[in-house]
Amino acid sequence: MKHLLILSIMLVAIDQPIVLCQDSREGEIRRLENLERESVLKSDSATLFDKIWSPNMVINTPANVIGTVEGTKAHFRSGGLAYASFERTIEKITFNDNVAIVMGGEVIKPQGTQPNAGKIVTRRFTHVWLYNNNSWSIIGRQATIIKVE
Repeated sequence: MKHLLILSIMLVAIDQPIVLCQDSREGEIRRLENLERESVLKSDSATLFDKIWSPNMVINTPANVIGTVEGTKAHFRSGGLAYASFERTIEKITFNDNVAIVMGGEVIKPQGTQPNAGKIVTRRFTHVWLYNNNSWSIIGRQATIIKVE
């Protein structure tokens, strides 16, 4: 019985650093997800282009078009990603080695000349993050519109 108790304590102690490591990575991804959302909302191209979006990022857009980071940058510069509001809810973050997959929902209110300008648009999203050279960047994004009000 004494050996079982010692073994149980050792297993809990060994497992703890792994949990802390996972929490640290998840916290960093949540912080970066919020930074990405805020940067889009504020039209902060420097943060998006230099810190968050990988030069190799590919996107399956809400318009059902597959695009690249260069196309997204051009769309962004022309005001094609202008929102009066932008909220994101993360429902799941999964790690596979140096890859993080984030899934959840977004509620946006496009403005200007965008499709659905002035309406509330609800969509599902997936981000794929890659940890490389001591930093995380988005290498893939998929977004699907599920409701327009």
